[in-house]
Amino acid sequence: MAASFIQRNGQFFLNVSKQFSCCYDAGCRSLLNGRYYTIVASPILQQIKKRPEIGQSDSLIDIGTRQIFNEEHDIFRANVRRFFRDELTPHHDRWERQGYVDKEVFWRKLGAQGYLGVDVPTDIGGVGGDFITSTIVIEEQVYQHFIGTNVVAHSDLTMPYIVSYGTPEQKSKYIPGMVSGEIVGAIALTEPSAGSDLQGMKTYAKKKGDDWILNGSKVFITNGYLADLTVVAAITDLESTKRAHAMSLFLVETGTPGFTNSKPLAKMGANLTDTGELFFDDVRLPSSALLSGEEGLHKGFYRLMNQLPRERLMLGLCSQAMAETVFETTRDYVRQRKAFGKTLSKLQTIQHRLAALKTKICVNRAFMDMGIQMYQEGRLDSTTASMIKLSTTEMVNRVCDEGVQLHGGYGYMREYPVARALYSARAMPIVGGTNEIMKELIARDIVSEK
Repeated sequence: MAASFIQRNGQFFLNVSKQFSCCYDAGCRSLLNGRYYTIVASPILQQIKKRPEIGQSDSLIDIGTRQIFNEEHDIFRANVRRFFRDELTPHHDRWERQGYVDKEVFWRKLGAQGYLGVDVPTDIGGVGGDFITSTIVIEEQVYQHFIGTNVVAHSDLTMPYIVSYGTPEQKSKYIPGMVSGEIVGAIALTEPSAGSDLQGMKTYAKKKGDDWILNGSKVFITNGYLADLTVVAAITDLESTKRAHAMSLFLVETGTPGFTNSKPLAKMGANLTDTGELFFDDVRLPSSALLSGEEGLHKGFYRLMNQLPRERLMLGLCSQAMAETVFETTRDYVRQRKAFGKTLSKLQTIQHRLAALKTKICVNRAFMDMGIQMYQEGRLDSTTASMIKLSTTEMVNRVCDEGVQLHGGYGYMREYPVARALYSARAMPIVGGTNEIMKELIARDIVSEK
């Protein structure tokens, strides 16, 4: 019986005859003409099937692993890795000390390479890649000890609001500059008295003629010091008793009279990423600063809810990549460090701890990659994103703590990447909604009557 493979919409089919075809799933058996036939993969499918997951590789950060990627992704990753290593890593220690990166060296170079807004469509000034490709830039930033969320805040938190909800004029005004690195973006949600509770927001904007007058403050804003453009959430219907129906989003340019920001806040870690406090004192904004224009009035809360799954997924991605690189750094160290006449890696107690860590990392990587694929396909829901964020951020803190312990006294020295990772990892269960909030959201879905 003659058979051939054909591809339709990303799925492979076994074409048996003009009357029969079946969906291919590696290793499955399919019913044809009332009989079962074991399907043998084509050369393309065999190549896909042979691609190892990270637990099957020599290193958790090897290029050429994971089913969600292909050879084109590998080439892109190799270039990104080389760029971070050669162009940006030499500045890392200085940037850590000063609490922010240099715009010309960091943002402009990233933009020139096409590493900002990777999944933004080309027709509005973007690179035109897919979401899966865009995750590579974030992972490689973390792998090279650029432990921070500045690129995430710019490319994955701020830009999607303008891409998804901006007017044509807003897109043409801001997106090309954000992709090139000329415009650094931030999103301002958290307030001193509100924290993770968006409905406790007090920053407000009142209509005055054709303009809006913005007052209030925000805190813990990633890129808050260097940002040229900030998406600001504010209450625009002060009479409403339901904050979800009264919130809007504004595009506020740095330098607008009445808008000031603090110097980078002193944090315990993640000092590569500037974090600032923002103040709005009678900031006059034109109606064109309202995201989506008049159509976006009072719709801010719902748009935030639509975009939060991506934010939480990306924070999970940072945590996952951090855990992987800390594990590899620790494994290299215990292979070299000697105690009691042999390397630490020869001690059973060390081996067992590494085994437990690798298992946790690989389990979370499988969950993480599932989430990436779901987002790519438009299927990632808030509950799944919350579970990914909860699991990965708790895991990375365990891995970093063990990494410091296995480094001994050297692990406590800030010059060692594992020490910086520990301080940085501690922020991950807090940012993007605390993990207590994540549990609340997950629990609501569990007990709700559908």
